Amino acid sequence: MNIANQIALVTGANRGLGLQLARELVARGAKVYAGARNPQAVDIPGAIPLQLDITDPASVAAAADAAKDVTLLINNAGTSTGGSLLEDDLSKMHLEFDTHVFGTLAMVRAFAPVLERNGGGSVLNILSVLSWFTTGGAGAYSTAKAAEWGMTNVLRVNLAPRNIRVAGLHVGFMDTDMTARVDAPKSNPADIAKIAIDGLEADSYEIVADEMSRNVQKGLAGGVAALYPNLFKNDAN
Repeated sequence: MNIANQIALVTGANRGLGLQLARELVARGAKVYAGARNPQAVDIPGAIPLQLDITDPASVAAAADAAKDVTLLINNAGTSTGGSLLEDDLSKMHLEFDTHVFGTLAMVRAFAPVLERNGGGSVLNILSVLSWFTTGGAGAYSTAKAAEWGMTNVLRVNLAPRNIRVAGLHVGFMDTDMTARVDAPKSNPADIAKIAIDGLEADSYEIVADEMSRNVQKGLAGGVAALYPNLFKNDAN
């Protein structure tokens, strides 16, 4: 893929990784729609602000009607409630799934015909290392991201015959507002944006952006014992 020839839509482009993705795309010559609930919050020279709430069907439909030339859809918009599966109100779980799963799916369903009419294109879903692994905290987020990963796999198979390539980005903690309270090593989102766009240019289906994600990916082959060795401590006694 030649990024300079693309017309991209980035959701959640007003801050964090979405902001950096939009900036990187503009820098590489792409036309960019920067989606945000409040388009006035978008401050990206060269990008076109677009009102978009991915959890609102009317907003998604309006965006698809306004951006009829899109060839690259980046589903970045997300939320993190910090919700526990066992202790918090289920409303947090619903919000996570409404955003990461149903909101992302709504965007793909709305824009797949757009991409197809434009001769085909690409979708990038921003996933997380927490779609592969969990520490036990932020269970609502991790569960929703795992579902989004599964959905990404289904969509890449379903959309390939329509000349639409679906990729996923796996990344650990980034230095954004969403992780402000997380005490852990964090990547610079500008660096991750470059890695993500490099992966798109290379036509990668899976972009594993940092060491944490690469290590967890390797551990998947080892199953539960490799990913959660603490569960087996008592078995060794």
